[in-house]
Amino acid sequence: MKRNHKILVSAVLGAVSALALNTATAAITPTSIKDSPHNLGSGNVLTKTPSGNAPSNHSTATAEICVFCHTPHGGDNGAAVPIWNRKLGIGGTGSSAYTRYASLGTTTFDAQEAPIGSVSIACLSCHDGTQAIDNVMNAPGSGGYNFATGARIGNNAFAGGDTDGAGKLGNPQNIVQNLTTDLSNDHPVSMQFGGGGVSVTNPSPTKTFDPDFFVPSVMNAPLNSGLQKLWYIESGTVNSLNGAARDRQDIILYTRNNVAGDTATLQPTVECGSCHDPHNVRNPTFLRISNSGTTTTPNNADMIYPNANGGPSGLCLTCHNK
Repeated sequence: MKRNHKILVSAVLGAVSALALNTATAAITPTSIKDSPHNLGSGNVLTKTPSGNAPSNHSTATAEICVFCHTPHGGDNGAAVPIWNRKLGIGGTGSSAYTRYASLGTTTFDAQEAPIGSVSIACLSCHDGTQAIDNVMNAPGSGGYNFATGARIGNNAFAGGDTDGAGKLGNPQNIVQNLTTDLSNDHPVSMQFGGGGVSVTNPSPTKTFDPDFFVPSVMNAPLNSGLQKLWYIESGTVNSLNGAARDRQDIILYTRNNVAGDTATLQPTVECGSCHDPHNVRNPTFLRISNSGTTTTPNNADMIYPNANGGPSGLCLTCHNK
């Protein structure tokens, strides 16, 4: 639904700022995943990374694109993402012992956090900088399968100097996506949306919900998913792909049942994928909704938050009622 906000403020999202520092325009305009920063293969044609540096986030050993994240067979079924081709957790060990936002003890943070879940941990399997970006379960072609230890595609055959010598994202960063394992300076993830109060038993709360947030829309999940409900924040019925259902232009909230030790009540949580769509090349840093009122691809107004000002802070103000 289209909303008129009384005050236009910049509700800064830490994860967004961490991913969008000094966003620079590349020499080409991305039109698909193949010419975006998520093309880690040798066909990467970008001349600048999002931080404005020379590209160094791709391997010279293969022109494959999808293999760095996905595999048709033998993916990690512990990840709630399709056919995931990477080991999860810090260093690929399965550990979710990240330093979380709640460690700051911020008095205004009233949501409960769960351990970092598989949706966010899938993104972090590259972006926490603890394992090589070409360390996958299935290397391109036949015979590359090694679930136990992983298969290196390039063995340090990377263009540029973004790695630490072992194929990991470097720090200091030539590309800005190395979030490290300390997530306390990023937007909270694996937390209850809006401080809690929304659940399968109370899918559309009124008085119990934090008024600083918009109440999520809710729809029934597929019967075979076991989730019962799917929550999302509608990006706007004017330009939304589907104003009556969750779609990639909405802010997606992920159903979990282990927030604050509650293993019985399914409720919506914020994850990395809530704000970022890794395949969306239209907005800078893969945002689901433009936070600046501009898109990288011309004539893609459907990706801009449809308010009177054309979208400044559009991503923030989709969830935050300010």
